[in-house]
Amino acid sequence: MKAFFHLLLAAAFWFATHNGLASGLMRARLVAGLGANGFRIFYSILSVVALVLLARASGAAETLPLWAAPSWLRLILALIMLPAFLFFAGGLLRNPTAVGGEGLAGQQARGIQRITRHPMLWSFALWALVHVLGNGDLASVIFFGTFAISAFIGMPSIDRKLAARDPAAAAKLCAETSILPFGAILAGRNRLVLAEIGWLAPALGLIGWAVTLHFHARFFGVPALLPF
Repeated sequence: MKAFFHLLLAAAFWFATHNGLASGLMRARLVAGLGANGFRIFYSILSVVALVLLARASGAAETLPLWAAPSWLRLILALIMLPAFLFFAGGLLRNPTAVGGEGLAGQQARGIQRITRHPMLWSFALWALVHVLGNGDLASVIFFGTFAISAFIGMPSIDRKLAARDPAAAAKLCAETSILPFGAILAGRNRLVLAEIGWLAPALGLIGWAVTLHFHARFFGVPALLPF
């Protein structure tokens, strides 16, 4: 159980870094002392350290099975990973809620932002939840669950930071978009324009999904799909 205690400590350090340090009074003090770029460098280094500690602790933890995912569930989970890759690729190209993209917040929502203003965090959330359900062991629940919870907490946290930085731009972005995918579209506050998304992001997402699915066993030692 000592290994699981280390894993919980690593998870707590990740939360402290991403959902504590990245917002609130501590962040403001660090930005004031280090400058915006200095804070980003410091935050990036801490993030890498937190990720390494979390990965090492997860790898050292004993496997305690909680459930076994059947073949049909793993197939569904593999399909859910496709929108995760699409959100990730779309979030790379134009994302007002990503680091460095804050200047886009006051502009009209376009492309993937019409679907959700947090495509990158939804990508991580879906990836994490898929692996929690697919692996079904305690270490995976803690490891991947940490990323899922962090992503879901991060969405309103980023909204608050945008509102504090530029209230008018944040209000415009939130009025036109939604956290929940397709929420603003279903509510009539926006519409889906596939032409704005283009072909590059979907192509990158589809290729990334197919390559990862095919080479999952070679890359990570576990096949993504089990024989029926």
